[in-house]
Amino acid sequence: MTLTGSCMCGAIHYTAEVDKYTAALCHCTDCQKWSGGAFTSNAVVPRSSLKVTKGTPNSYDAIGDSGKVNKHFFCSNCGSSLYTELEIMPEMTCIKAGGLDNKEAHMNGKIDVEFYVKDRPRYLAAVEGAKQEPMLG
Repeated sequence: MTLTGSCMCGAIHYTAEVDKYTAALCHCTDCQKWSGGAFTSNAVVPRSSLKVTKGTPNSYDAIGDSGKVNKHFFCSNCGSSLYTELEIMPEMTCIKAGGLDNKEAHMNGKIDVEFYVKDRPRYLAAVEGAKQEPMLG
């Protein structure tokens, strides 16, 4: 399948060719700060599958709980979050599902895993059927 997406203003576009992806929510405090919300929703894909087809995203390096770099890519024009490359997961990229086209932000209606549930706000319940990981891994 081909996933396509972009930032809000259209300056950055990307594609990822994948057989399938892992639908993941991340509740870590880094994702909370970056998204301005309780979690990020992510389509986790092989890093080699993601291709930026228009524009050049900016990036910001944050140090995660692991002590390793979380490289956040975003549009410098509109500020949209695009994807994250985690040093702890060198073969994978976490595409922010909200930027996906064709209503793919719903991630086929099923979340596979929730990461950093230790940081999940108390007002949110676990997603039924999703693997619950206290941290990443």
